[in-house]
Amino acid sequence: MENMNIALFKGKKIRRAIFQKEWYFSVVDVVEVLTDSPAPRQYWGVLKSREAQLLTVCLQLKLMSSDGKKYETDCANAEGIFRIIQSIPSPKAEPFKRWLAKVGYERMQEIENPELASKRTRLLYKLKGYPEDWIEMRMRGIVVREELTDEWQKRGAKHPSDYEILTAEISQATFGLKPNEYKKVKGLKQENLRDHMDDFELILTMLGERTTKEIHLTKDTQGVPLLKEDARVGGQIAGSARKQIERKIGRPIVSKNNFLKSRNKKVAIK
Repeated sequence: MENMNIALFKGKKIRRAIFQKEWYFSVVDVVEVLTDSPAPRQYWGVLKSREAQLLTVCLQLKLMSSDGKKYETDCANAEGIFRIIQSIPSPKAEPFKRWLAKVGYERMQEIENPELASKRTRLLYKLKGYPEDWIEMRMRGIVVREELTDEWQKRGAKHPSDYEILTAEISQATFGLKPNEYKKVKGLKQENLRDHMDDFELILTMLGERTTKEIHLTKDTQGVPLLKEDARVGGQIAGSARKQIERKIGRPIVSKNNFLKSRNKKVAIK
Protein backbone atom coordinates (compact mmCIF):
# COMPACT_ATOMS: atom_id res chain seq x y z
CA MET A 1 0.00 0.00 0.00
CA GLU A 2 1.24 3.49 -0.80
CA ASN A 3 2.86 5.01 2.24
CA MET A 4 0.36 7.57 3.58
CA ASN A 5 3.07 8.91 5.92
CA ILE A 6 4.97 10.40 2.99
CA ALA A 7 3.81 13.57 1.24
CA LEU A 8 5.34 14.83 -2.00
CA PHE A 9 6.15 18.45 -2.81
CA LYS A 10 7.49 18.83 -6.36
CA GLY A 11 8.77 15.27 -6.25
CA LYS A 12 10.53 15.59 -2.88
CA LYS A 13 9.47 13.48 0.07
CA ILE A 14 8.27 15.00 3.32
CA ARG A 15 7.66 12.58 6.16
CA ARG A 16 4.55 13.11 8.24
CA ALA A 17 2.48 11.48 10.95
CA ILE A 18 -0.98 12.00 12.39
CA PHE A 19 -1.05 13.03 16.03
CA GLN A 20 -4.28 14.05 17.76
CA LYS A 21 -6.03 14.08 14.35
CA GLU A 22 -3.58 16.52 12.76
CA TRP A 23 -0.79 16.03 10.26
CA TYR A 24 2.65 16.76 11.72
CA PHE A 25 5.50 17.19 9.24
CA SER A 26 9.23 16.56 9.60
CA VAL A 27 10.85 19.97 10.02
CA VAL A 28 14.18 18.74 8.62
CA ASP A 29 12.43 17.53 5.45
CA VAL A 30 10.68 20.88 5.06
CA VAL A 31 14.00 22.71 5.53
CA GLU A 32 15.61 20.52 2.88
CA VAL A 33 12.81 21.25 0.40
CA LEU A 34 12.91 25.00 0.99
CA THR A 35 16.69 25.50 1.09
CA ASP A 36 18.13 22.66 -1.04
CA SER A 37 20.77 22.51 1.70
CA PRO A 38 23.10 19.50 1.57
CA ALA A 39 22.98 19.50 5.39
CA PRO A 40 19.36 20.29 6.38
CA ARG A 41 19.82 18.95 9.92
CA GLN A 42 22.64 21.39 10.54
CA TYR A 43 20.63 24.21 8.96
CA TRP A 44 17.70 23.45 11.27
CA GLY A 45 20.04 23.12 14.27
CA VAL A 46 21.47 26.59 13.68
CA LEU A 47 18.03 28.07 13.03
CA LYS A 48 16.42 26.75 16.21
CA SER A 49 19.42 27.72 18.34
CA ARG A 50 19.19 31.24 16.93
CA GLU A 51 15.40 31.45 17.28
CA ALA A 52 14.58 29.38 20.34
CA GLN A 53 10.87 30.23 20.10
CA LEU A 54 10.64 27.94 17.07
CA LEU A 55 11.00 24.97 19.40
CA THR A 56 7.67 25.87 21.01
CA VAL A 57 5.84 24.91 17.82
CA CYS A 58 7.56 21.53 17.58
CA LEU A 59 7.16 18.16 19.20
CA GLN A 60 9.10 14.97 18.65
CA LEU A 61 7.45 12.07 16.84
CA LYS A 62 9.01 8.82 15.70
CA LEU A 63 9.42 8.86 11.92
CA MET A 64 10.98 6.30 9.61
CA SER A 65 14.56 7.03 8.58
CA SER A 66 16.41 5.88 5.47
CA ASP A 67 17.87 2.96 7.43
CA GLY A 68 14.38 1.54 8.00
CA LYS A 69 14.32 2.45 11.70
CA LYS A 70 12.19 5.02 13.51
CA TYR A 71 13.79 7.93 15.35
CA GLU A 72 12.51 10.87 17.38
CA THR A 73 12.22 13.75 14.91
CA ASP A 74 11.27 17.41 15.29
CA CYS A 75 7.81 17.80 13.77
CA ALA A 76 5.26 20.60 13.54
CA ASN A 77 1.66 20.87 12.39
CA ALA A 78 0.66 23.13 9.50
CA GLU A 79 0.44 26.21 11.74
CA GLY A 80 3.87 25.51 13.20
CA ILE A 81 5.41 24.93 9.78
CA PHE A 82 4.01 28.27 8.61
CA ARG A 83 5.80 29.90 11.54
CA ILE A 84 9.09 28.16 10.70
CA ILE A 85 8.83 29.12 7.02
CA GLN A 86 8.79 32.77 8.03
CA SER A 87 12.35 32.35 9.30
CA ILE A 88 13.64 30.70 6.12
CA PRO A 89 14.33 32.95 3.11
CA SER A 90 13.34 30.87 0.11
CA PRO A 91 11.70 31.48 -3.28
CA LYS A 92 9.80 28.24 -2.66
CA ALA A 93 8.12 29.61 0.47
CA GLU A 94 4.87 30.80 -1.16
CA PRO A 95 4.21 27.71 -3.34
CA PHE A 96 5.05 25.55 -0.33
CA LYS A 97 2.55 27.44 1.83
CA ARG A 98 -0.16 26.85 -0.79
CA TRP A 99 0.75 23.16 -0.94
CA LEU A 100 0.69 22.89 2.86
CA ALA A 101 -2.69 24.60 3.04
CA LYS A 102 -4.07 22.12 0.52
CA VAL A 103 -2.72 19.13 2.46
CA GLY A 104 -4.15 20.51 5.69
CA TYR A 105 -7.49 21.22 4.03
CA GLU A 106 -7.77 17.64 2.81
CA ARG A 107 -7.19 16.43 6.35
CA MET A 108 -9.83 18.80 7.69
CA GLN A 109 -12.27 17.45 5.09
CA GLU A 110 -11.64 13.94 6.35
CA ILE A 111 -12.14 14.95 9.98
CA GLU A 112 -15.43 16.70 9.16
CA ASN A 113 -16.54 13.90 6.84
CA PRO A 114 -15.11 10.57 8.05
CA GLU A 115 -16.85 8.76 5.19
CA LEU A 116 -14.53 10.55 2.75
CA ALA A 117 -11.43 9.26 4.53
CA SER A 118 -12.97 5.79 4.68
CA LYS A 119 -13.64 5.73 0.93
CA ARG A 120 -10.07 6.81 0.14
CA THR A 121 -8.61 4.16 2.42
CA ARG A 122 -10.85 1.42 1.01
CA LEU A 123 -9.82 2.33 -2.52
CA LEU A 124 -6.11 2.19 -1.67
CA TYR A 125 -6.49 -1.27 -0.13
CA LYS A 126 -8.51 -2.47 -3.11
CA LEU A 127 -5.91 -1.21 -5.59
CA LYS A 128 -3.26 -3.06 -3.63
CA GLY A 129 -5.15 -6.31 -4.08
CA TYR A 130 -6.79 -6.93 -0.71
CA PRO A 131 -10.12 -8.85 -0.80
CA GLU A 132 -13.35 -7.13 0.22
CA ASP A 133 -13.87 -9.21 3.38
CA TRP A 134 -10.37 -8.36 4.65
CA ILE A 135 -10.88 -4.67 3.83
CA GLU A 136 -14.15 -4.65 5.77
CA MET A 137 -12.43 -6.13 8.82
CA ARG A 138 -9.46 -3.77 8.54
CA MET A 139 -11.74 -0.74 8.30
CA ARG A 140 -13.63 -1.84 11.40
CA GLY A 141 -10.30 -2.22 13.16
CA ILE A 142 -9.38 1.35 12.24
CA VAL A 143 -12.62 2.62 13.81
CA VAL A 144 -12.01 0.61 17.00
CA ARG A 145 -8.46 1.96 17.18
CA GLU A 146 -9.54 5.58 16.71
CA GLU A 147 -12.23 5.26 19.38
CA LEU A 148 -9.63 3.90 21.80
CA THR A 149 -7.04 6.61 21.11
CA ASP A 150 -9.75 9.25 21.55
CA GLU A 151 -10.42 7.80 25.01
CA TRP A 152 -6.71 7.84 25.81
CA GLN A 153 -6.50 11.50 24.88
CA LYS A 154 -9.51 12.38 27.05
CA ARG A 155 -8.07 10.42 29.97
CA GLY A 156 -4.55 11.82 30.13
CA ALA A 157 -2.43 10.53 27.25
CA LYS A 158 -0.67 13.63 25.93
CA HIS A 159 2.58 12.54 24.29
CA PRO A 160 3.24 10.18 21.37
CA SER A 161 5.23 7.95 23.71
CA ASP A 162 2.09 7.48 25.88
CA TYR A 163 0.22 5.99 22.93
CA GLU A 164 3.16 3.75 22.06
CA ILE A 165 3.39 2.46 25.64
CA LEU A 166 -0.33 1.72 25.87
CA THR A 167 -0.42 0.05 22.46
CA ALA A 168 2.60 -2.09 23.32
CA GLU A 169 0.90 -3.16 26.57
CA ILE A 170 -2.16 -4.49 24.71
CA SER A 171 -0.06 -6.19 22.03
CA GLN A 172 2.27 -7.84 24.56
CA ALA A 173 -0.66 -9.27 26.53
CA THR A 174 -2.55 -10.34 23.40
CA PHE A 175 0.22 -11.85 21.29
CA GLY A 176 3.23 -12.07 23.61
CA LEU A 177 4.98 -9.52 21.42
CA LYS A 178 5.26 -5.76 21.29
CA PRO A 179 4.51 -4.20 17.87
CA ASN A 180 8.19 -3.70 16.97
CA GLU A 181 8.90 -7.34 17.86
CA TYR A 182 5.87 -8.49 15.90
CA LYS A 183 7.10 -6.62 12.83
CA LYS A 184 10.44 -8.42 13.04
CA VAL A 185 8.66 -11.78 13.13
CA LYS A 186 6.87 -10.86 9.89
CA GLY A 187 9.99 -9.39 8.32
CA LEU A 188 8.50 -5.90 8.10
CA LYS A 189 10.36 -2.59 8.22
CA GLN A 190 8.47 0.50 7.08
CA GLU A 191 5.19 -1.32 6.46
CA ASN A 192 2.15 -1.05 8.71
CA LEU A 193 1.94 -4.20 10.85
CA ARG A 194 -1.86 -4.40 10.77
CA ASP A 195 -1.88 -4.26 6.98
CA HIS A 196 -0.11 -7.63 7.04
CA MET A 197 -2.26 -9.40 9.62
CA ASP A 198 -4.68 -12.20 8.79
CA ASP A 199 -8.27 -12.50 10.03
CA PHE A 200 -7.43 -13.99 13.43
CA GLU A 201 -4.74 -11.40 14.10
CA LEU A 202 -7.04 -8.51 13.20
CA ILE A 203 -9.93 -9.91 15.24
CA LEU A 204 -7.79 -10.40 18.32
CA THR A 205 -6.28 -6.93 17.94
CA MET A 206 -9.78 -5.46 17.85
CA LEU A 207 -10.86 -7.57 20.82
CA GLY A 208 -7.95 -6.33 22.93
CA GLU A 209 -8.50 -2.68 22.00
CA ARG A 210 -12.29 -2.71 22.25
CA THR A 211 -12.13 -4.44 25.65
CA THR A 212 -9.56 -1.93 26.88
CA LYS A 213 -11.82 0.97 25.89
CA GLU A 214 -14.78 -0.60 27.70
CA ILE A 215 -12.69 -1.07 30.85
CA HIS A 216 -11.70 2.62 30.72
CA LEU A 217 -15.36 3.63 30.48
CA THR A 218 -16.49 1.27 33.24
CA LYS A 219 -13.79 2.37 35.69
CA ASP A 220 -13.59 5.99 34.49
CA THR A 221 -9.82 5.54 34.40
CA GLN A 222 -7.65 8.65 34.44
CA GLY A 223 -3.89 9.00 33.94
CA VAL A 224 -1.42 6.98 31.90
CA PRO A 225 -0.31 4.59 34.70
CA LEU A 226 -3.89 3.42 35.30
CA LEU A 227 -4.65 3.37 31.58
CA LYS A 228 -1.66 1.06 31.22
CA GLU A 229 -3.14 -1.34 33.80
CA ASP A 230 -6.43 -1.40 31.85
CA ALA A 231 -4.55 -1.99 28.60
CA ARG A 232 -2.80 -4.99 30.09
CA VAL A 233 -6.11 -6.47 31.28
CA GLY A 234 -7.78 -5.84 27.92
CA GLY A 235 -4.87 -7.51 26.18
CA GLN A 236 -4.92 -10.44 28.57
CA ILE A 237 -8.57 -11.13 27.70
CA ALA A 238 -7.69 -11.17 24.00
CA GLY A 239 -4.60 -13.24 24.80
CA SER A 240 -6.73 -15.83 26.59
CA ALA A 241 -8.97 -16.06 23.51
CA ARG A 242 -5.88 -16.51 21.33
CA LYS A 243 -4.60 -19.41 23.42
CA GLN A 244 -7.98 -21.16 23.33
CA ILE A 245 -8.16 -20.78 19.55
CA GLU A 246 -4.62 -22.12 19.17
CA ARG A 247 -5.45 -25.20 21.24
CA LYS A 248 -8.46 -25.94 19.04
CA ILE A 249 -6.87 -25.35 15.64
CA GLY A 250 -3.50 -26.85 16.52
CA ARG A 251 -1.30 -24.01 15.30
CA PRO A 252 -0.07 -20.63 16.56
CA ILE A 253 -1.89 -17.46 15.56
CA VAL A 254 1.30 -15.41 15.54
CA SER A 255 3.35 -16.33 12.50
CA LYS A 256 5.80 -14.86 10.00
CA ASN A 257 3.10 -15.04 7.32
CA ASN A 258 2.38 -11.79 5.52
CA PHE A 259 -1.35 -11.78 4.67
CA LEU A 260 -1.18 -10.18 1.23
CA LYS A 261 1.91 -12.08 0.09
CA SER A 262 0.47 -15.39 1.33
CA ARG A 263 -2.81 -14.74 -0.47
CA ASN A 264 -1.09 -13.77 -3.71
CA LYS A 265 0.94 -17.00 -3.61
CA LYS A 266 -2.25 -19.04 -3.23
CA VAL A 267 -3.88 -17.21 -6.16
CA ALA A 268 -0.78 -17.80 -8.30
CA ILE A 269 -0.79 -21.53 -7.49
CA LYS A 270 -4.44 -21.82 -8.46
